[in-house]
Amino acid sequence: MQDTLFDLPETPPEHAVTAHFQLGGDDLGEPDQWSLAFEAERLIGVVVAAAGVGEVDGNEFGGGEVVIFAYGPDAHALYQVMESGLRALPFRPAHVVLRYGEPADDVVSERVDL
Repeated sequence: MQDTLFDLPETPPEHAVTAHFQLGGDDLGEPDQWSLAFEAERLIGVVVAAAGVGEVDGNEFGGGEVVIFAYGPDAHALYQVMESGLRALPFRPAHVVLRYGEPADDVVSERVDL
């Protein structure tokens, strides 16, 4: 007899999409850049949730850039849904990193310039 209590399905690894945008001004950018980044993050979050491909999990300002973080089971599918919203942000240079799996030294990642 098999004990189903311990036969739990493995959780698939979480993939990530991190979008990096260079800002002008000081280390944290300028207030008008913040509002554009916050609005883009909100709109992208709505689209990602509606598509059911993951979630947008916030941002980080510092070092002269803003980074938007998103997570889901398939980095490529997540990026496809996010791409038009990310490309609409005017900050350049910019790039996206797609991470295929949990953070680790040997995880596969891909960089896409915007």
